[in-house]
Amino acid sequence: MERSTKYNPAETEDKWYQYWMDKGFFRAKVNPAKEPYCIVIPPPNVTGVLHMGHMLNNTIQDVLIRKARMEGKEACWVPGTDHASIATEARVVAMLREKGIKKSSLTRDEFLNYALEWKEKYGGIILEQLKKLGASCDWERTSFTMDPEYYRAVIRVFVDLYNKGYIYRGMRMINWDCEAKTALSNEEVLYKEDGERSTLYSILYKIKDTKDEWITIATQRPETIMGDVAIAVNPTDERYLKLIGKRVLVPFINREIPVIADNYVDKAFGTGCLKVTPAHDVNDYEIGLRHNLPVIDTINDDGTLNEKCELPKFFGKDRFAVRKEIVKDLREAGHLMKEEEFVTRIGRSERTNTVVEPKLSLQWFVKMKEISVRAKDSVANDEIKLYPAKFKNTYAHWMDNVRDWCISRQLWWGHRIPAWYAPDGAFAVGETQEEAFKILKSQIPNLKTEDIIQDSDVLDTWASSWLWPMEVFGGFNNESFSNGKIDRTKNSDLDYFYPTNVLVTAPEILFFWVARMIIAGYEYMDEKPFGDVYLTGVVRDKQGRKMSKSLGNSPDALELITRYGADGVRTGMLFSSAAGNDLLFDEKLCEQGRNFANKIWNAFRLVKGWEIATLTQPEENKIAIEWFESKLNQTLTGLEDHFKKFRISDALHTLYKLTWDDFCAWYLEMIKPEFGKPIDEVTYHKTVSFFESVLKLLHPFMPFITEELWHELTQRNREDCIIVAEWPAAKAFDRKIIDQSEVAFEIITQVRNVRNAKGISPKESLPLFATKGLNEFKDFITVIQKLANLTSLNFENEKVANATSFLVGTQEFSIPLEGKVDTAKEKEEILKEIEYNEGFLASVMKKLSNEKFVSGAPPQVIEMEKKKKADAEMKIESLKERLVSIE
Repeated sequence: MERSTKYNPAETEDKWYQYWMDKGFFRAKVNPAKEPYCIVIPPPNVTGVLHMGHMLNNTIQDVLIRKARMEGKEACWVPGTDHASIATEARVVAMLREKGIKKSSLTRDEFLNYALEWKEKYGGIILEQLKKLGASCDWERTSFTMDPEYYRAVIRVFVDLYNKGYIYRGMRMINWDCEAKTALSNEEVLYKEDGERSTLYSILYKIKDTKDEWITIATQRPETIMGDVAIAVNPTDERYLKLIGKRVLVPFINREIPVIADNYVDKAFGTGCLKVTPAHDVNDYEIGLRHNLPVIDTINDDGTLNEKCELPKFFGKDRFAVRKEIVKDLREAGHLMKEEEFVTRIGRSERTNTVVEPKLSLQWFVKMKEISVRAKDSVANDEIKLYPAKFKNTYAHWMDNVRDWCISRQLWWGHRIPAWYAPDGAFAVGETQEEAFKILKSQIPNLKTEDIIQDSDVLDTWASSWLWPMEVFGGFNNESFSNGKIDRTKNSDLDYFYPTNVLVTAPEILFFWVARMIIAGYEYMDEKPFGDVYLTGVVRDKQGRKMSKSLGNSPDALELITRYGADGVRTGMLFSSAAGNDLLFDEKLCEQGRNFANKIWNAFRLVKGWEIATLTQPEENKIAIEWFESKLNQTLTGLEDHFKKFRISDALHTLYKLTWDDFCAWYLEMIKPEFGKPIDEVTYHKTVSFFESVLKLLHPFMPFITEELWHELTQRNREDCIIVAEWPAAKAFDRKIIDQSEVAFEIITQVRNVRNAKGISPKESLPLFATKGLNEFKDFITVIQKLANLTSLNFENEKVANATSFLVGTQEFSIPLEGKVDTAKEKEEILKEIEYNEGFLASVMKKLSNEKFVSGAPPQVIEMEKKKKADAEMKIESLKERLVSIE
């Protein structure tokens, strides 16, 4: 059958993926006869579509799971999606807006019906796209964080933690997203690496009962002036000691506020006087608590100013619009002394990029200090290993400084907080309304069921996904969960697959998700949720910018697959993606991946095109087989070390070299019969066996082409599949034959270089002379003669006259050139080369004879110049010897 010269992914990918699905190769079940190997997917947002970060992350997971499957383990890769409260609600609100519907005009249930409708239509897109990538997930285990069983688990854990005293409700300063109108955890607030430009305004406050005395404060947020309740100075600041205890007037509204002393104030920042606005700054709030100050909240949930600001002209106006207006008013009133730009950290919402508003709010929190202890220790003592290990310090710092976790969100899409309130404000927490009512009824005898109202807030998305490794196996169902713990013996799936083996995720959610899963694992299973955490880098463009839709620098993932094939894209993503290091993505990497697939395809075409005959096996074929056997086992040894250390990119590079260089460029050339002649059957069958081993090793990285060739290589109707073929085991290898091969290949390369340089046809046989004997490569003499097209390989004590020579290691080789090249032209080229090198040597000597340079340059620079001098001298000497040999 005539086969295309290029591999066509479109003809194979859908075919094999469906075949694997039909055969059930992705499905995992409890099997005591096998070692389990489990990965849970970092659940992408249900709103999501496949982007470059997903491509990298899921390719790595698929590589690991496919390798484990081939190793005979019960490989279970659990897929699923996250309901993504803030992101999904924003999408649904936008969709409704396009239909002319306001969220405020809907009841909660009506809105949730729209949200579920949206989820059903768009929620599974990303999982379908992962199939195009080749992801071999157990799709029958697909989970969604709002599935009824999962929902029940989240509520159950909330109630349990509340009863244990870990969850409480309190008025605290939180981060507020004015656009999404919800609280944010500290980890959901992002700061630009280089900070942002802001303005520091120096403003005059009149001191009460004085004729013309003023105090100057510095602030970035003049729009909060109307919420000021004090001016704070450092108690050791001599400039202001006389003012402590006096009262000043807030500009425009003339509210009297005290001057207080507090050690928090930095004497060196601004004017050394701090306006205290407890409702709008975390540190001001703490000062307010210490000094029993009132709280005046002048900013609404949507970022507009309210009546408490006492200035009607600002009512209902956005905080940043008010900033511009009040600065203008302060300037005109003579209160603005100075404006100076500076760089500062400005917190922005991870979801909406809105500037976060510190806000005093009644929210639900998890006490984190006590519940986090085991999670902190497990990473510190390597019970859970992070790759790369540099993230251990980052993790430890966060765990050492962990704050209580604000878990309530002012949204409708999500897990509704299971707390119910009586008319007098008393509340009870329970898994159901009936449970909560029973508790409240015991306190309020006349209470009726219809009197109680459920909390309108939902839980932070991470307060559901932190249960992921347990709940994807039904860990919190009625059979497994009781008395605040999971009994693994009551759940066979959980008992078999937990703890999972490795988590592959991004460093930016090390605290959002990874740390919290570890906390939950120890709290409910008394065991870690996974053994290893592989932290991928961020995918950036060639300019180092993070890929994003807003920048327009992120290619369409599915278009890449269409253009280069899934195997090409997978290998392209992994060619330069070491753990924890950012990947500078270039589409040429995918092109390189496609070229690699074509190289493998053409190697297959070459082998399948040979005619097989019962012949005596040539000596060069025997040594080629012996060499590649050792090279294969040497590669396997290194490969296993790469996998053990999660150096996935290094593993791919190792296989790339084995396939492209060792197998295609050397081995196949060594054994390739002359054109039109057959190959001996012993060599052929061994070659097919080698090819199968190479395909097996490549399969986790390039699943589609390897499955296609696996079936084509021996017989078209082959029933076994490479996806479940046995992973090759490393055996002992012969270091001596590998060393000899390296010398032999260098000799062959040098002979080919001479032919190119001298214009000698590859078809013209040449003699080759060695000056020291042939022991360093004696087993490869027939290989060298074949691949370098030599008439003979001889040992001579003396140099050969009228010849060109080259060095391999310390041994010199010569090829007689008489009658093969234009001697005059050769002489002219050598003289030109000598002239160039002598000029180069003179420039180096000039540097080394310059005392100022020698005394001032670092030692390594001097050594480098000396090496240049020695290299140039050796080159000149060699060229002069060549010149003598042809004269």
